[in-house]
Amino acid sequence: MMSQKLAASCHCGSVKFTVELSEGGFDTIRRCNCSFCRMRGAVVVSAPLTGITVLEGQERLTEYRFNTQQAVHFFCSVCGIYTFHQRRSNPEQYGVNVACIEGISPFDFASVDVTDGVHHPSDGSSGGVVGRLLYRPVEKDK
Repeated sequence: MMSQKLAASCHCGSVKFTVELSEGGFDTIRRCNCSFCRMRGAVVVSAPLTGITVLEGQERLTEYRFNTQQAVHFFCSVCGIYTFHQRRSNPEQYGVNVACIEGISPFDFASVDVTDGVHHPSDGSSGGVVGRLLYRPVEKDK
């Protein structure tokens, strides 16, 4: 059963879309340690290919592919924000930048698994979780 449609957009609002997350919803949250994801720094959740509907700004989405050219990363050509990408590890899924989802921040999650994109499962490696990012808010003095 599909989850509810969540409103999402890039930073400048030029690209607006809805997201229906994969089964597991926000429990699918993760980061990747491949060279591109290390630099991009986004926390993502999973959505099926049918789970994203671009409402505005389709013409402002630009794509980036590297190495095997299989993963298709989409960015707003105005503000540069990464919105979502079609995965190499599962081409039937998108990874969606949680920071683009209305009301959600990567800092809403105390722990985020990091998957092994350096030794990608599509290259015959075992992949899997290689670490965990932790977020602990600092208590402010009263």
